[in-house]
Amino acid sequence: MRTGLIGLGYWGPNLARALSQARQSEFAACCDLDAARRQKIARQYPGVAMFNNVDDLLDSDVEAVLVATPIATHYELARRALLAGKHVFVEKPLSDTSVRARELKIMARSLGRTLMAGHTFVYSPSVVKIKELIDSGALGEIYYLSFSRVNLGLYCKDVDVVWDLAVHDVSILLYWLGEMPARACSFGRSCVQRAKRDVASLWFQFASGPVAWCEVSWLSPQKMRRTCVVGSDRMVVYDDTEPSDKVKIYDRGVNLRQPESFGEFQLSYRLGDMVAPNLSNTEPLLTEVEHFLECAETSSAPRTGGAFGEDVVRAIEMATDIGWQASDQSEETAVSSRFS
Repeated sequence: MRTGLIGLGYWGPNLARALSQARQSEFAACCDLDAARRQKIARQYPGVAMFNNVDDLLDSDVEAVLVATPIATHYELARRALLAGKHVFVEKPLSDTSVRARELKIMARSLGRTLMAGHTFVYSPSVVKIKELIDSGALGEIYYLSFSRVNLGLYCKDVDVVWDLAVHDVSILLYWLGEMPARACSFGRSCVQRAKRDVASLWFQFASGPVAWCEVSWLSPQKMRRTCVVGSDRMVVYDDTEPSDKVKIYDRGVNLRQPESFGEFQLSYRLGDMVAPNLSNTEPLLTEVEHFLECAETSSAPRTGGAFGEDVVRAIEMATDIGWQASDQSEETAVSSRFS
């Protein structure tokens, strides 16, 4: 499949490398307004056509387009690519509002094109392993999940720390639990840049029982990528900064013994073994890109398709007090008819 890439900034070169390595990809074209960026990629991939205009790339014979541009541009570029008949991959988040994300989802469905959001961590062997543990019941009832994603920088010009970092953890959370939160809230502070939070905490409550919170910061002396999942039978710690043994499963917990007499209250603590499962060392980004191309070729649903991308944006909006109302079938039908 002939592929094109729009955006050669921070993340674009990583996608370019993945496209050049993907089995199903013929990396054919790139587009960026910056001539220096285009020249750098042209030196690395001499056979790739370079464009400074999106319409020129969309008019070419590429079949699939990957978008790695600032968040505010995601909707318009994805919309134009879909209308041009391309399969579309959009770096996280899918759009800057759930309304726009939903419209892209409906448009792709109506046009018979694959739409996928680039939530790379959902394709990580560590995250997939924990999903298997949760779904199998090995952890028991899930009590709570905690996420810490902090570092010093990199500050973004266009979005705050929630839209930059928390999007990763929200995508992992929704993938693991397979449901939308029933309630959400957040708080934070703008310490360095006015009106852009660089530290924040998000809280989520799910109808099935679990609660979760995410700590994100651009203003921390240490880099931390640590997640804890606590169940009634076992607990899991996932530390993405570890060079090995990124996932550790603890056979630990607390049991409340039934009282045998009035006033008796006793807890028993279970301190079992720790197991670090053997995980694949495949690169999540390459796995993600190959999954997108395979779905485009076979018309199968991506793991992080338009509906999932919309859900992630919607959960962020719930936590940040941006109102959202579920669309009814008539609205989806009206939007869909415009692109049929």
